[in-house]
Amino acid sequence: MPGEEEDDAESGAGGGAAAPSPPAEEGETRQRYEELCSSLNMDERARSEAWLSYQSMKRNYTLEGNDLHWLACALYVACRKAIPTVSRGTAEGNYVSLTRILRCSEQSLIEFFNKMKKWEDMANLPSQFRERTERLERNFTVSAVIFKKYEPIFQDIFRYPQEDQPRQQRGRKQRRQPCTVTEVFQFCWVLFVHAKGNFPMISDDLVNSYHLLLCALDLVYGNALQCPNRKELLNPNFKGLPEDFHSKDYKVSSDPPCIIEKLCSLHYGLVLEAKGIKEHFWKPYIRKLFDKKLLKGKDENLTGFLDPGNFGDSFKAINKAYEEYVLSVGNLDERIFLGEDADEEIGTLTRCLNTTSGMETAERVQVKHNLQQHFDRSKSLRISVNSAYWPQVH
Repeated sequence: MPGEEEDDAESGAGGGAAAPSPPAEEGETRQRYEELCSSLNMDERARSEAWLSYQSMKRNYTLEGNDLHWLACALYVACRKAIPTVSRGTAEGNYVSLTRILRCSEQSLIEFFNKMKKWEDMANLPSQFRERTERLERNFTVSAVIFKKYEPIFQDIFRYPQEDQPRQQRGRKQRRQPCTVTEVFQFCWVLFVHAKGNFPMISDDLVNSYHLLLCALDLVYGNALQCPNRKELLNPNFKGLPEDFHSKDYKVSSDPPCIIEKLCSLHYGLVLEAKGIKEHFWKPYIRKLFDKKLLKGKDENLTGFLDPGNFGDSFKAINKAYEEYVLSVGNLDERIFLGEDADEEIGTLTRCLNTTSGMETAERVQVKHNLQQHFDRSKSLRISVNSAYWPQVH
């Protein structure tokens, strides 16, 4: 994927209109654009509208850099516009994944956000659309910081994933195999980002999102304790294990323990806030997933979804539900952080999240500072910890 480029869009006003593109160059751009639309299975309305919008911008502004990157912005706008429907009045746009648009146009997320701000100005897009893009960027930035914290906390609780035995993607016959650490790592992250997306007051708030992550880890840990292959999953040195865990007489408790307090102590969370999010947001959300049969297991105590007979179906159902959510609202697919090419697809994130509203407690400011500091340190490491999870990513 090409590196990030210094680009800008300069108005033709004052210095004369931008020179028209040579026919051969425009023909080549049109061909690449049509290939992009075909790979995205783009409908004719959005395809035509985006091209006309791009041509209009090209006439009035100098669009520096890769033309396909500007066309990706035009496509995203065309896809997110409200369109009339027979039954419901209007529906919000075309169900095309932003992540797929960027992958197919070979553009990093950071490049996209930079260009999108300029495109919104040039196209004079309404404030509602701009606010949605800003929120999308804030949500993504929060998730980027949270993911860097997720990896070391997960490895504190669970075994190192390279101890997993390599496994092919689960087919029907493999659905009843015990889950691996790598699969649990992916599952827990998808469960978290799906929940995060369902709570707008949490999704772009760094501290609330961090506490939601601790809730996800608490739930998955409690389920792992009840798995028959628990010793293959859990880190024997984790300080939150039951005292008799290593005893041959260890008996599984009928209800999983809560380790929110332990996680907050080990990883700088705020116990009262984390427990509040667990009771008022996380647990009701997980109960809904059990009610909808997206998670299979014992709904009375929210366990059993990691068991061999349930995990394959639960993993598949959560992934499918998250995909549908991402497409329906036009959000970024935050499973991107799990991929081998995550660093290239995301780009270099420099935005600081350490700003405060003036209304936050000193404790929340400190948590935010700790998370940002950890992110800044881990950014300098060329080899990401999540490379350990790449071989088995499905």
